[in-house]
Amino acid sequence: MTFVLAQWLVTIFAAIALVHVYWALGGQWAAVAAVPQVPVRGLVATVRPAFKPSGWITLLVAAALLVIAALVCMRVGWGMPAVHHKALQWVISAIALLMFARAIGDSNLVGFFKEVKGSRFARLDTWVYSPLCLVLGAGLLAVAWV
Repeated sequence: MTFVLAQWLVTIFAAIALVHVYWALGGQWAAVAAVPQVPVRGLVATVRPAFKPSGWITLLVAAALLVIAALVCMRVGWGMPAVHHKALQWVISAIALLMFARAIGDSNLVGFFKEVKGSRFARLDTWVYSPLCLVLGAGLLAVAWV
């Protein structure tokens, strides 16, 4: 059971990492829906991105996602002997807590309790990104403590 969960986690983290590499290299597919949007003052129903992520920061995010996938592989022994060290267990647990924090959000632009609503990003964040973070966090905790 844990091995199957780990396979799903690694696949999801790797897929999300590949999308980030695509964006870092200039790809535009789904990029507009990946960055929080804020309303433009004075213009009704107009939004703009809250920030423009640079290519190298996007690559850094992709690398971090691949590291998470590698940590899960290490923990369950997928492609290598399983590592049962407490430090790895705690690192994966800390990452799970970060995923939960991302799902809860910053109370402004991201997470279940965001104030800025109505944009394409906000809808996707409520129905896809934040629930995915909850599921990934729970999966990471399960892998860490089994």
